[in-house]
Amino acid sequence: MTPTHFYNGIGRQIWLSLFGRWIFALLVPWFVPTISYLLIGEPYLAGLYNFVGGTLMIFLMTIVAFVPHDWAARYIARKYPSLDSSLKRSALSAVAFWVLTFAFVTCYMLFIMHFRPFEAQLDGRMMINVYLFEFVAVLLLTGLYEINYSLGKWKTLQINKEALKRAGMQGQLQSLKSQVNPHFLFNSLNTLSALIADEPKRAEQFVDEMAKVYRYLLQTNQHELTTLAMELRFISSYYHLLRTRYDAGFDLVIEVNEDDMEKKIPPLTLQLLLENAVKHNSILEANPLQVTIRSMGDDLLEISNNRLVKSTPIRSTRLGLANIMAKYELLSDRMPAIDNGERSFTVTLPLITLKTANA
Repeated sequence: MTPTHFYNGIGRQIWLSLFGRWIFALLVPWFVPTISYLLIGEPYLAGLYNFVGGTLMIFLMTIVAFVPHDWAARYIARKYPSLDSSLKRSALSAVAFWVLTFAFVTCYMLFIMHFRPFEAQLDGRMMINVYLFEFVAVLLLTGLYEINYSLGKWKTLQINKEALKRAGMQGQLQSLKSQVNPHFLFNSLNTLSALIADEPKRAEQFVDEMAKVYRYLLQTNQHELTTLAMELRFISSYYHLLRTRYDAGFDLVIEVNEDDMEKKIPPLTLQLLLENAVKHNSILEANPLQVTIRSMGDDLLEISNNRLVKSTPIRSTRLGLANIMAKYELLSDRMPAIDNGERSFTVTLPLITLKTANA
């Protein structure tokens, strides 16, 4: 038995016990006065002494009778726990309740007829009415117990399904994260390789910046979400690497509202979009590639770049965009929007807040 199953089992027992008390509290206000009148007769309403005394007597009798009913209901629920056994569980509970009720009520009526407390007028004719009333009360009690058990069982199943879903989400997120690190390292090493032969000093500086960026990448990528402020600090470092290679051929403009800085996005989302822009566009100092990151209101962030067609287009695998879409599908109830226009490529990212995150 796993800890989850153990605590779910304990939780069901506590829930059944508490609900048994709740059922008792629900039945008392109408059940006790009604059965008191049926057992005692007109004298029950003849005076305050008979009313209060009779009510307390029947109340105590009801408590004594209710405990074994509750035990029986829980025992049957443990023997037939599945939702598919609802009919069998209800039938057995009803039979058990009728047997217990018949035994207790018969004993109580014999006691009342022998000692005549509070001037009780109980006789054979009135006993029939008591049995009929108890028959209907047992049906009601059985229904309440079954509704309670079925709801509790359904709730437990939903909790277990949610736990499995979360476990699956964690696995998917880890898989998505693992796609980023090798991809980033591969591109960084390609850049470094191009610099070593021609500009060793810049290559050395590039290595220092790359170490800072990669260290931050490893730290941040351990989390499902990061603040926009942290992601932009990372992007500033990453931008230095791109400028080292492309000089004035690449430009980055950031226009983000201060109010958006503590909102969240999946880590490395912006880096993937910058990398995507560099991969699919020509980069020339005479005609620079410009990427703009700006707030759009309504918890939206727009990342756009001008389209500069390469002489030899690179076939798109769309892995970067698929990575971003998959993360948002798992983490938010809002999805990014992609506009692949003739002159510009734009991705609109929802900024994740507590109200938009998948719980």
